[in-house]
Amino acid sequence: MINKKVDSVEAALEGLEDGMTVMLGGFGLCGIPENSIGRMVELNVKGLTCISNNAGVDDFGLGLLLQKRQIKTMISSYVGENAEFERQMLSGELEVILTPQGTLAEKCRAAQVGIPAFYTPAGFGTEVAEGKETREFHGKMYVMEEAYQADFSIVKAWKGDAAGNLVFKGTARNFNPVMCGAAKITVAEVEELVPVGELDPNQVHIPGIFVQRIFEGEKFEKRIEQRTVRA
Repeated sequence: MINKKVDSVEAALEGLEDGMTVMLGGFGLCGIPENSIGRMVELNVKGLTCISNNAGVDDFGLGLLLQKRQIKTMISSYVGENAEFERQMLSGELEVILTPQGTLAEKCRAAQVGIPAFYTPAGFGTEVAEGKETREFHGKMYVMEEAYQADFSIVKAWKGDAAGNLVFKGTARNFNPVMCGAAKITVAEVEELVPVGELDPNQVHIPGIFVQRIFEGEKFEKRIEQRTVRA
């Protein structure tokens, strides 16, 4: 029987080294691989290129890696909740590649399915298109975007089994699915790891063929960025 289960986050991130390119799932703080990020902080890997929709907040998520200057380049679409990110970007300490959100998702999906590049109208005529091939289709101009090439893709799911099949819950089904299989090694951390055969095949969002390693996280804080309550 296929068994991709590893016993710990330490085993899941074995081989992660300085200078690598890492995709991290999530949208804001929703559905982020909290255990894996914590382990990356412990490993103190440096010079990372991180691909994620945004960069967490100052003291949580990818903000923890930014605090320790572990990220060299940040590829993302929205970065407005992190003061340390802003400081490093404006000071030139951090290289930032801002990417339209749909383009970011498609560059991950293209890597997932083996498409080397695609054309999109997003960003044409702006600095997003500088240095990139452009082409006209049916009277409209498009920008060629290349698929990402990453060493690790680290995602977070609600449930998974030892074969790597994944189920996402609610809005945590954001960038996580398109990042599965989009790197040399995909690591999935899950809230609940169940035996093979327990998941309803009709409810599986990502089949195990896209995952190399899976482990059950120990705890999930599940913060939200801005809490609004009645006066």
